Amino acid sequence: MRKVKHSLLLLVCLVSLPFLGRAQKFSFAFVTDIHIGNPTAAEDLQRTVQDINADSTLRFAVLTGDITEFGSDEELAQAKQIIQDLNKPWYIIAGNHDSNWSESGSNSFRRVFGAETFAFTYNGYLFAGTSSGPNMRMGPGQVPRENMVWLDSVLANMPDPSMPIIYLNHYPQDSSQNNWYEAIDRLKQRNIQLILCGHGHSNRLYNFDGIPSIIGRSNLRAKDSVGGYNIVTVENNTATFAVRKPLVETLPAWQEVPLVNHHFAQETKKYHRPSFSVNQKYAQVEVVWEYQDDSDVGAGTAVSGKLIFATNTQGEIYALNKKNGKREWTYQTGGKIYSTPAVAKGYVVVGSSDNSVYCLKASTGKQVWKVTTERPVLGSPTIQNKVVYVGGSDGHFRALDLKSGEVKWDFDQVKSFVVTKPLLYQGKVYFGSWGTEFYALDAQTGQLAWKWNNGAASRMYSPAACYPVATNGRVFIVAPDRYMTSFDANTGEVIWRKRLDDKRVRESMGLSADSSLVYVKTMDGELYGVSTSADSMQLDWKSNLQLPYELAPSAIVESKGVVYVPSHSGLASAVDRKTGAVLWQHKISNSLMNPAMPLGKDRVVVSTMDGKIACLRYKPRKK
Repeated sequence: MRKVKHSLLLLVCLVSLPFLGRAQKFSFAFVTDIHIGNPTAAEDLQRTVQDINADSTLRFAVLTGDITEFGSDEELAQAKQIIQDLNKPWYIIAGNHDSNWSESGSNSFRRVFGAETFAFTYNGYLFAGTSSGPNMRMGPGQVPRENMVWLDSVLANMPDPSMPIIYLNHYPQDSSQNNWYEAIDRLKQRNIQLILCGHGHSNRLYNFDGIPSIIGRSNLRAKDSVGGYNIVTVENNTATFAVRKPLVETLPAWQEVPLVNHHFAQETKKYHRPSFSVNQKYAQVEVVWEYQDDSDVGAGTAVSGKLIFATNTQGEIYALNKKNGKREWTYQTGGKIYSTPAVAKGYVVVGSSDNSVYCLKASTGKQVWKVTTERPVLGSPTIQNKVVYVGGSDGHFRALDLKSGEVKWDFDQVKSFVVTKPLLYQGKVYFGSWGTEFYALDAQTGQLAWKWNNGAASRMYSPAACYPVATNGRVFIVAPDRYMTSFDANTGEVIWRKRLDDKRVRESMGLSADSSLVYVKTMDGELYGVSTSADSMQLDWKSNLQLPYELAPSAIVESKGVVYVPSHSGLASAVDRKTGAVLWQHKISNSLMNPAMPLGKDRVVVSTMDGKIACLRYKPRKK
């Protein structure tokens, strides 16, 4: 049975129906972590669908994320082909595997399944589900900003605010998801009674901020002979959970959860929330202006003259006034954007997941040209000598004329898709892909100069997310396999390739202004400078910066003696290049940061995935 699409209008109609009470017993299927792309996943899901169809007591099915292994169009199509055979209503949301490595920029999930969120009522309960990233960028989970705006609308339009709510999301609702508290604080203004999650691959009872919560087992068989899911039975204000081994047996109930009104709106107990106290510690940092988008901002910013250029996952390219942060113009594309704008000669160029590269007049936002590609363009462009260099999801990397959009050359042998910003150095263009490969092309002709494969067993360890840097005839990258690699820029010969002892270096890196160091950030939150001239990995510099566990892959930037370090929790750190001392820190949200954009000696623009863009000004302490 085809799932009903859940627009806000339909939701209002549904919850406006007569209140049915909650005395009648009902059961539903709770399926999660399907991971189509895993060797047994398709068969495991087919068995589950067949089993649900054979059970006339099940009223509907909810599927709570990680539907696929890699978020590919092929995996999503296969999942849909199997799921649509369900003979009863089904409701689905995305998890991190569906969004973090999505070749479509997380557009295909919405296209294939009709929506990213769902809301419906059954027997007096409101079921509301939001998707969860991180979208296209490694980091903790996050409910997309546009999903939060949607949830606001759902809760605001409930005709009966006392209706009990069951909330569904892929992630546990704790600090493993950056903005867990934003959803919980909203839900606690209503009658939230239960949370259902996935991600953990095993059945567990939790309590998230006082809300009873269940994490369900994966549908994968793992070491068993068959997979499985949970049958949830609601009766007498109790939800009972029992594992169903498809076409085999239902195991004894493993958990009962009382469904009651906790009256959270009146509670006085305080729960953990992210601390912003660092902003008082460094009071010399002033927020000049702050802009809040209604959707995710999943890319960095660019600046030209009086304008700052940004993009969002509503598919908008827009300009903000550099002085006050007000929108000056907006251009709408047809897909989510994770491409950082590039600006040159009065033009701004951006890739969109609507299978296009756009060039706009920087001053007005008027379209100059549009180049259509075969698949989404998630990579960020680089402009040099009036040529735009950009990679896509169609196996192509293109060089385009800045003024006309004419294709100057097209390299069509890229394995998998590109999300990075290419590097231009000594007549070559360098970039990685999610096909475990790193490429060097002739910048004039597009001919392959050399390519390198990191030998990763999984494409998730590809050298795809970092922004490469180069100097001294060498190119440097860091990949999710936690190796840093130095190449001969001309030949591709590996000069050295090493892990930083017990330090877990990830994709966040950048070149120092004097080109003597490559800055690298570890998962333990430390900042190092690696020599660009030594014949092995040599640590020549270390900051006293100490962040908590850290995953943000965003580039590190140095400007005018200050090193700007992003984090996955909205904390911007400024470090003195000479001494390594922390000059200041400022937290604008609790979400993944994009690369910072310095505006001069004392100003920097920072942005976070939850749609915040802020201009910060640093005022030196008075002696």
